[in-house]
Amino acid sequence: MVEWITSTGLTDYDDAVAFMEARAESIAKDEAEECIWLVEHPSLYTAGTSAKPADLTDPDRFPVHTSKRGGQYTYHGPGQRVAYVMLNVAQRGRDVRCFVRDLEAWIIAALGEFNVKGEIRAGRVGVWVVRDDKPLTALGQPQEDKVAALGIRLRKWVSFHGLSINVEPDLSHFSGIVPCGITEHGVTSLVDLGLPVTMDDVDMALRKTFDGSVTKRTMDKENANAQLL
Repeated sequence: MVEWITSTGLTDYDDAVAFMEARAESIAKDEAEECIWLVEHPSLYTAGTSAKPADLTDPDRFPVHTSKRGGQYTYHGPGQRVAYVMLNVAQRGRDVRCFVRDLEAWIIAALGEFNVKGEIRAGRVGVWVVRDDKPLTALGQPQEDKVAALGIRLRKWVSFHGLSINVEPDLSHFSGIVPCGITEHGVTSLVDLGLPVTMDDVDMALRKTFDGSVTKRTMDKENANAQLL
């Protein structure tokens, strides 16, 4: 069983990290159920383990939190649904890459509930949408914007941190960083795409599509020693 928790209001980031770490430890000890926690944060930037100082272009704009999750700089703020995933990856094949693909598939399936086609791009973390409504790039290619981010950490084969979907955040707040180190593409949200979607709508889509996307598997011995993020 996976426990779902939805917090109202804005959740302090440090409090969220403390909760995740404690819950992940309890899951590893088989003392607590797996958990998915849906939150919103006040405006802030987080620096993942691969963050480059030069990508923090406006360090005084919002609080900056150093994070042990994988990835680079991300923004969190009101209007963005953050889903923290405290899941037993040992029960899902002990394959970190496969687990990340499952999380990506979950995001894509949830977006599909709103007829949004999310896509994965090699070398680019997160989920992207093609912007046919925007002018072509200088190379004659459609523009692509990021609609969801992903970054996890594993401890004792239990995941924490997770993913974020832009529902209706202030997109100008992303300008204080180079999101995930990518300069040549933009950031969008479901509302920016013209969809009258609420946070409750996204929560329902995440719950509906979870079981079909993030599955439990028998361990693949070849991936048993996969590097943890």
